[in-house]
Amino acid sequence: MVEISEHDFELAVRDALDEVPPQLLELLDNVAFFVEDEPGPEHADPGLSDEDNAELLGIYLGTPLTERDAGWAGSLPDRIVLFRGPLTRMCDDLDELREEIAVTIVHEAGHHVGIDEERLHELGWG
Repeated sequence: MVEISEHDFELAVRDALDEVPPQLLELLDNVAFFVEDEPGPEHADPGLSDEDNAELLGIYLGTPLTERDAGWAGSLPDRIVLFRGPLTRMCDDLDELREEIAVTIVHEAGHHVGIDEERLHELGWG
């Protein structure tokens, strides 16, 4: 587990964003990033156990680019939420934490551009 302050975690998120492929970041359209301490019931995936839901590293909340239509214009930004608690619990040091944050960002950004869970795992971003 990595002991890290909220402020330093947010700095680690900024560092991790530098590791995300720029081509992917360029595809993001109207997306805001947030950090929360723990996933709550509003983030629960009904296909996962309570234990697995409690250890979510991140979540994409929005409408993937592949599903948007003309009525989408003017909507609030989509959200990518990173969960500090599960991320820090699974990592042994700051370098591993930054790497896992980057992987989580790529994974959730992948959902934003329309890549499903199975394909993200095939690509190594699971």
